[in-house]
Amino acid sequence: MSIQASAGGIPVVILKDGATQTKGRDAQKNNITAAKLISEIIHTSLGPRGMDKMLVDSLGDVTITNDGATILKEIDVQHPAAKMLVEISKATDNEVGDGTTSAVVLAGALLENAESLILQDVHPTIIVDGYRKAAQKAKEFLAKIADKVAATDKDVLERIAKTSMQTKLVRRDSASLADMIVKAVVAVAEKADDGYVVDIDDIKVEKKAGGSIKDSVYTKGIVLDKEVVHSGMPKKIERAKIAIINNALEIDKTEFDAKINIQNPQQMKSFLDEENRMIKNMVDKVIASGANVLFCQKGIDDMAQHYLAKAGILTVRRIKESDMAKLAKATGARIITNLDDLFEKDLGTAEIVEERKVETDRWVFVEGCKHPKAVTLLVRGGSQRVVDEVERSVHDALMVVKDVMENPMIVAGGGAPETYAATKLREWAKSLEGREQLAVEKFADSLEVIPITLAENAGMDPIDTLASLRSKQLKGNKWTGIDVMKGQVASMHATDIFEPLSVKNQIISSATEAASMILRIDDVIAVAKGAGGPPPGMGGMGGMEGMGGGMGGMGGMGMPPMGME
Repeated sequence: MSIQASAGGIPVVILKDGATQTKGRDAQKNNITAAKLISEIIHTSLGPRGMDKMLVDSLGDVTITNDGATILKEIDVQHPAAKMLVEISKATDNEVGDGTTSAVVLAGALLENAESLILQDVHPTIIVDGYRKAAQKAKEFLAKIADKVAATDKDVLERIAKTSMQTKLVRRDSASLADMIVKAVVAVAEKADDGYVVDIDDIKVEKKAGGSIKDSVYTKGIVLDKEVVHSGMPKKIERAKIAIINNALEIDKTEFDAKINIQNPQQMKSFLDEENRMIKNMVDKVIASGANVLFCQKGIDDMAQHYLAKAGILTVRRIKESDMAKLAKATGARIITNLDDLFEKDLGTAEIVEERKVETDRWVFVEGCKHPKAVTLLVRGGSQRVVDEVERSVHDALMVVKDVMENPMIVAGGGAPETYAATKLREWAKSLEGREQLAVEKFADSLEVIPITLAENAGMDPIDTLASLRSKQLKGNKWTGIDVMKGQVASMHATDIFEPLSVKNQIISSATEAASMILRIDDVIAVAKGAGGPPPGMGGMGGMEGMGGGMGGMGGMGMPPMGME
């Protein structure tokens, strides 16, 4: 339908034919329902007792995961309001790495609670203002109960990594993985003026199906999924001196067309000899620098391979640019573009460079770098699906360890901080006048959806659990949460369940912003694709308008609607 407004009895058409418009309450209801559905899909995968989802894409590729961001990314959501929830899960994943499921569950709860206020004729703008104030206040309450820790305290960092992995497939092996993850993050952390800065890209996570999760290893260096280029080269070099080059060891083809007239075989030979000499010259420069390992980003000519093999230089070619940068960071080498610039001072070092067999592939391991600023985690698992999920879990754990190193404040897990903030918000709401008070109370109810969902997923009675949790919190035990594995309300200090404060803050911010954005929409106008008749100004073809719309199918078949008159 098109929007029509009658001016003195003449209808005025504003939108194209086929465009639809949903207004007011209907639009809000529609958006809130879509967002709630997304939240419902995902809430069963929250917490250690959460279930996984199996997602099958159009090509039949299977993903099995309980990572909120991955689930939402894979299911390819169409509804515009639901897409906003997908966006907050992505943003949370990029920003802090963990808490993606919680952010979506909280946003869904905020919208559901707002709906009941809208039905009581509370204006959405008032709800949004109340939510914003409540979110700000909730963050203040959390900051009060957060514990400050030492940024490099390995014990705390390992507990944080373990907590992140408790909810995933890898929980059985979380102790050994946490140890590797903390080592990796501490290795690449750079000291800044006011603490530490960690770039997660400096940690290369390489995955290979086969073995079990226990076979995963941490390498003080880089693992390359490439093999040594020539069978005549050494497969293992100790006390390696490494040259890293980002141009080809080949003769460049000329840019312009050139003809070479060769009259006799002698000239042909000298022509080939010259090419040979140029290549040998290149290799000699590498040898002269004292390098015994060469990593090259581009191609290496067969002849060059022969000379390098003769000199006993282990060589790998066609390495990804990102890996080149990591190699330079790990070994301390300088990336060279022009071979004339290659000197001994540009070489990197490693205790050992070796080609090893990983399952059916041969990979090159660069190990034992002195103070590597780039390291590798080689993740293993029984099947491809398992390895993929382990990689996602490791990413989340790396991110939370990074969060704590950059902002060393932690809170308990198990729904404890949410319940504490909710109780405090209800007290604070009493001091507000007007309808905002209702919005703040609803915000507190929404926060409690996190512990309720944890309890539901663990098969506990959500109402009894919440009542018990509230009463213990009111007695002053701010670290009391839900011990999901034992199915009881207990102190989280005792069970070592800790989370970074920055994750909790991010969850509250993203969920509040997404809910506020959806609540403020009161009109949804969807323009139909290819809708409408001829472009304006072609009034003579008015009679075609109805046909153009109705016969779109014919037009698509290569039959112009014109011919159908």
